[in-house]
Formats: sequence, C-alpha cells, structure tokens
Amino acid sequence: MIEINGMAHVILTVSNFDEARAFYCELLPFLGLHKVYDGNNFVYHVGGRTALGIQRAGPDHEDERFVQNRVGLHHLCLRARSREDVDKVAAKLRTMGAKIDRGPLEGSWAPGYYYIVFEDPDGIRLEINHVPGKGLLAADPPISPSDDPDWHQNP
Repeated sequence: MIEINGMAHVILTVSNFDEARAFYCELLPFLGLHKVYDGNNFVYHVGGRTALGIQRAGPDHEDERFVQNRVGLHHLCLRARSREDVDKVAAKLRTMGAKIDRGPLEGSWAPGYYYIVFEDPDGIRLEINHVPGKGLLAADPPISPSDDPDWHQNP
C-alpha cells in the first residue's frame, strides 16, 4: 500500500478555448496558481500542490458543451483553507460574472462542509470547499455517499 500525495493535475478540454482561457487565467491566479505554460491551444497553472490545464477541443467538438451526467467528469472540487476563502472566491466569481449554481452555503457531506459551486464558460461545474479538521476521516466509520441521499446531487 502507498499513500498518494494529493492530485498532481487535471486537464480540462474546452470547446470555447479563448473564453475559457480568459476565465481560468483570471480565476486561477486568484486561487494561488501560477501560469507556467500558455501556447499551442493549452494553458497550464500550478500551485497549491496541484495543477490545472485547459486545452482546446478538437475541431469536431467545437460546438459541444459540458454535460455533467455524461460518462466522465462530474465536477472538479478544489479545497480552500478556510470558510472565509470560500467567501472570497464567491466575491471574485461575482465580479467575473461567472455562473454560480449555489453557495456559498453549508452542506451535510461532512461536519463543517462549506462550499460554492459554479460553472466555467463551457458549463464545466467546479466547486471550492472548506472542510475543517479531518472531515470524513473524523467519522467512525466514515460516511459513504450511499449513506446520504443528497450526496452531490444536481440542484
């Protein structure tokens, strides 16, 4: 057995690259990620023990939008260090004119779970959350998604 050291990176494929690039190049530095590559239809930010890349979709998928319940990614959640940071992200998203699906608000998925869910220009759903302490690992035994019928359901 090993214990992983976080998630190294996620690459999102977007249909409207120019709009998505502008969105992420404004949001990600606010989240403490630094742009380390920008070119050849790809932009890559690194920070907070993770990285996020955005790449242009192939020409046969340029008119498509993200569908949350299709096979593949449901949503991407990044962890904040405090509830106040979640509130700061909410304020930033409002100034950017981003679509906020819900939040910031408390959820029942773990003690103290506080989050905001929003969408990028392609409709890819993202979440920023804060869970104090050990979160689900503090429960004995830990809660599972089947124990909570509201576990990340659509609004």
